Amino acid sequence: MDRSCHVEKILKFCVTSLCTAANFRCVLLSFRDKYPFGDYISYSNVTFTLKEVKHLWRQNRCLTKFKKHLTMRIDDFQKPTRTDVLCSNWREWEQPIIWFQNTTDAVAAQFFLKNVHPEMREAASDLFGRPANLQYRANVFGEIMRILISPSIDVENAVSWALSGGSDPDIVLHMRMMMNRSVRAMQAAVDCLRKALLNLPILSKPKIVLVSDTPSMVKNIAITLEEFAEVVHFNYKKFEGNISGNSKSSIMNFRTKDWGPAPRWVAFVDFFLASRAKHTVISGAHRRVGTTYAQLIAALAAAYRLDESSSLNSSITFPSSFQSPLLSEGLKRQIGWGHVWNRFAGPLSCRGQPSQCALTPILPPAWFVQFAE
Repeated sequence: MDRSCHVEKILKFCVTSLCTAANFRCVLLSFRDKYPFGDYISYSNVTFTLKEVKHLWRQNRCLTKFKKHLTMRIDDFQKPTRTDVLCSNWREWEQPIIWFQNTTDAVAAQFFLKNVHPEMREAASDLFGRPANLQYRANVFGEIMRILISPSIDVENAVSWALSGGSDPDIVLHMRMMMNRSVRAMQAAVDCLRKALLNLPILSKPKIVLVSDTPSMVKNIAITLEEFAEVVHFNYKKFEGNISGNSKSSIMNFRTKDWGPAPRWVAFVDFFLASRAKHTVISGAHRRVGTTYAQLIAALAAAYRLDESSSLNSSITFPSSFQSPLLSEGLKRQIGWGHVWNRFAGPLSCRGQPSQCALTPILPPAWFVQFAE
């Protein structure tokens, strides 16, 4: 699909459909009068707060045109008796705004893709691509992020500081270790990175960005990589800028094992730094490989690198690095509705393999598998 055509479809569905409620539904999240993470993310002028939506509804006389009040339908995924998104045709709902409560994008998108009504699935395929062909699955979230968000000035300055004003990285390695120091995970990731380099143009010294929730992992793996590459890592302790502002997220100290010891704002700098990858985004982990964070980095990087003058896909590849303990029982731990390796985690998956460097789709295959009728 032509990129400009697909972007137009995304915007038509998610932005300009406000006053065409008879034909489309726009799934919105209530931001009230302000956007989330405003200290770290800048939003384009094609986004709306709910307050602005109310104003546009009145200004464009949507009530008169469509005989519909601006009301919101709330579907609570934690209470199955209060949701019927899978079995209902959304176009027949009276409410022009749908709020999916207590869920994630990964789950909510699947109820769109797996709806029992053919016309709903057809509309979903227009946005997400055809399920049978990996090459025709549109980079929906990457394109949405490219259009709607960008780093704030302070975050952009931090990214430039990390790169020392130099060129974008060739490869990004994201390691979600949860304070674990697995030598096997590190070695598998290094091997995967070396394989990725073989597929790149000959570089005298490739630039590699390291992102991890575990500082000791960054330090240990950097020693190995510096033998053949320029290694970049955002060291927030040495950064003299002030990004945290007054946000409470900057002082949260709970879930350190899960999220790491760094302030929450560092994750935004790492995200936008990593999304500048020119060729490859590699995901490694102690347990779950191909995290949502890594997927979104790869998606945004792919959107940035897509050549608009060419019919070819983006040059970004997204390998997952698996060490042998994760493969011994056939990806047993790679589970979850939105997880990219979910469909390969059952009893039929291959066991006892050595480390793997597996090319990974940006949109998980499990999203497209229909429920049994």
